[in-house]
Amino acid sequence: MQYTERKFNLPELEGISKTSVDAHLGLYAGYVKNFNAISGLLSEYAKDSEKNAHALSELIRRRSFEFGGMRLHELYFSQFEGGSTPLTAGGALAGQLDAEYHKFEYFLAMFRAIAMMRGPGWAMLYWDPAAGQFLTGFSGEQHQGHFVTLPVILALDVWEHAYLADYGVTGKDKYIDAFFKNINWSVVEQRFADSIKQRSI
Repeated sequence: MQYTERKFNLPELEGISKTSVDAHLGLYAGYVKNFNAISGLLSEYAKDSEKNAHALSELIRRRSFEFGGMRLHELYFSQFEGGSTPLTAGGALAGQLDAEYHKFEYFLAMFRAIAMMRGPGWAMLYWDPAAGQFLTGFSGEQHQGHFVTLPVILALDVWEHAYLADYGVTGKDKYIDAFFKNINWSVVEQRFADSIKQRSI
């Protein structure tokens, strides 16, 4: 099966330039293209798995990297579709965040601290259906460091390519501010609504 590059209906973003967005979308397109290309090579190399053992192992590892990059960027960009909207006061997501973090602002402070950790990667909010609670985490590589099987509720890309063009090497904090100014929280709320319906493994 070939995966298709998604097209996102993105508004003009405050603090994140079109130049930066276009370059970032190009990177996403590369993940889709590379995943498809690697998938196509696997069956050919597998015809002589002994001879191609090293190449196969590297392709398989790389394939998960490309897939992770593809999926996380789809989560990332879809959060901007429809334009910035606030979190619904009294809604299910707001209520759960208040229950666990006492105030939405306290959650934002924690999530921001995770995003500001040294090094590139992804700051993530997950929902654990088994425990009925959120988990926050940082993935230095898109195919590693995740809470396995847990649905992603919020995804923030803090690789340098996300902010370098607009803010330079020291501008991660300003980029994070811009990220939250542009979030369509109704998209995030829908992810949470879908996730709480899932059964735990």
